[in-house]
Amino acid sequence: MNVKISITFLTAIFSIGTGLSQNQEVSDSLTRELQEIIVTAKQPATKLVGSTLVSTISGSNLANLGNALDVLAQLPMLRVQDKDVSIIGKNNIEIYIDGRPMRDEGELQQILSSNLKKVELLMAPGAAYESTTDAVLKITTRKSFMNGLSFSEQFQLQRRRKWSMMEHFGLNHRTDCWDFFFNGAINCNNSLIKGSTTNTLLYEDKKTIVGSSQYNSSPTAIGSAKAGFNYTKGMQSFGAYYLYSPEHVDFNNSGTEWLDNNPVLKREIDKRIRSHSHLASLYYENTFADKFLLHFDGDFRLSITNNSVATTYPESTNPDVNSTDERNSTLLAGKLYLNFPLWSGDFTVGTQDSYTQTSLDYRMLNAHVGQYIPSSITDAKQTSAALYASWSRIFNKLSLSAGARYEYVDYDFKIDGKRDEDISRRTHMLTPDISLGYSFCEESQISLSYKMATVKPPYSRLTGSLSYVGLHEIEGGNPALRDEKMHDIQLFGMWKGLMLQADFTRALDTYAYVKQLYPADNLQLLMHPVNINVSALNIYLAWSRPLRRWTPNVTLGMYRQWLNLDNNRYDKPIFSYYFDNTFSLPHGWMITANINGSSQGDMHTNRFCHSWFTMDASVGKTFLDKSLTVKLSATDIFNTANNDWTMNTYGVFVEKHQSYDSRGVSLNIIYNFQPRKSKYKGSSASEEEMRRL
Repeated sequence: MNVKISITFLTAIFSIGTGLSQNQEVSDSLTRELQEIIVTAKQPATKLVGSTLVSTISGSNLANLGNALDVLAQLPMLRVQDKDVSIIGKNNIEIYIDGRPMRDEGELQQILSSNLKKVELLMAPGAAYESTTDAVLKITTRKSFMNGLSFSEQFQLQRRRKWSMMEHFGLNHRTDCWDFFFNGAINCNNSLIKGSTTNTLLYEDKKTIVGSSQYNSSPTAIGSAKAGFNYTKGMQSFGAYYLYSPEHVDFNNSGTEWLDNNPVLKREIDKRIRSHSHLASLYYENTFADKFLLHFDGDFRLSITNNSVATTYPESTNPDVNSTDERNSTLLAGKLYLNFPLWSGDFTVGTQDSYTQTSLDYRMLNAHVGQYIPSSITDAKQTSAALYASWSRIFNKLSLSAGARYEYVDYDFKIDGKRDEDISRRTHMLTPDISLGYSFCEESQISLSYKMATVKPPYSRLTGSLSYVGLHEIEGGNPALRDEKMHDIQLFGMWKGLMLQADFTRALDTYAYVKQLYPADNLQLLMHPVNINVSALNIYLAWSRPLRRWTPNVTLGMYRQWLNLDNNRYDKPIFSYYFDNTFSLPHGWMITANINGSSQGDMHTNRFCHSWFTMDASVGKTFLDKSLTVKLSATDIFNTANNDWTMNTYGVFVEKHQSYDSRGVSLNIIYNFQPRKSKYKGSSASEEEMRRL
């Protein structure tokens, strides 16, 4: 029996951040009623619903592709590279799985594509979302109602320039109203990057060249252990989990340095990183009077990172340069909101509050270098309190959503125990948003939105400490960075399988990296971020439509910015294309072939070189009634990925050549015994602060 099911609903809000009322899933009564019915998707795999791009996975050619990452890599406007998910034309994104924020990439790898129900892409989230987020990706899995124990295991073996191994496993036990889960992961990765950097400038009225070469090896061991529970009875539910994440990195750079025509110096950089973090999260949700939804989320996070760096010149008389640093970060956050119908629409009002403290104790152990890179102790504290409201409604074929967010921030910055009055500040921010959509028919929709946002820079960019890179190079943050004020206008339209996205942003006081002379008793170049004003236009045209067993996905795009800095213009456009292909073959076989490329162009202060043709491919097969998936993948098959770039700022021209180990093969084996998704229904109390830390 074939049943055509069309579920249409309005995505509530438009702005910049991560999620609230839209994260609440209604009771899956359709699934309960139709468990024994075969549902065949007759509608297009991807369509525009209100202001959200919705891709239906169940019943499509993508349902047996492998895991969630494999599916996302084949969807319009989405890119997956080395397990990192990005959205074309967007920088900061948030990913939600069944209404809860994704904490690590392993969550996507543990979800079978056959368990995916739909993927929603909010290109311009609203006031209920934190302002640093450009887009929200919501993943909904198919619900299961059986009690008992489930188990999942995934193993990956990868060979590029070096071997890497990854293993994920999960246990879940559901009985009546209770759901208990435990997930663990081990990732042993070893990357190798080769490259060179050449700096050209006028120093003391003479053309000077400062150069270095890099041969970076970075063995990394990352683990995670997560345990928690959920309780659901009637309209009430609550739950909690604890996540522990250790990380060990032993970085080595066997390279060289040179100045003009002087002899080349051999240089060894050894960096040891030891870090671990603790995260405790809880939620409570209740629906009363049949229409009022109350939801609370709370988070506590503690992380400690210790670094030690030793730079030596084994074939010269230059002394060793050693340094250590310890970073401690604490976050306490809470989010409370109420959702209910109002004026024939949907209304959400809430508060989101957080307290963050991060300290950095940097110690330079070389007395001579310490004269221009001194030791320092910096401490940053931030208290944030936000109120927001949003409302949305559908008027026949017209949809409207509007919202506003008020936020008070008290930022306190100290260096060596003394408050810096020029950097510490208290700010009041009001950021509105509005979105208007119109549906001509099921296959033809258009939406127009405007939003204003305040974006705070990551804490790693606000540090006042400097790092030794070489005899003539320094890197550091900038504690004087101001918050970015951004205005964004976006047009999104869809006609059958053809999609158009046009996005214009005006960013005041965003940040970009520059390289310039640093005041010292000898030649020193400093790389650090500074505030800039930039306007940018993104235009992307995409087409995607299943054709029997073949699902093609074609995207053509252009990024153009307008930036003037120190009498230099950075406005060369970047043209790009993406051509993804999925072939669903008989007997559980799946093949993918993805090609992409881009032209040379400017993005902020960097001019990226062209990379016209890069190709990835995979072949996989399912066994044991789709419980077992075996997949062989190849990345950067022709070794054509180009990561070179140049920078020309404040009289210093930088030319960077780098070769990543992106070319390789990997074997994935996934097994699920009674696969079930996590039932944790909590959200994050402060995704913005999590990301900044």
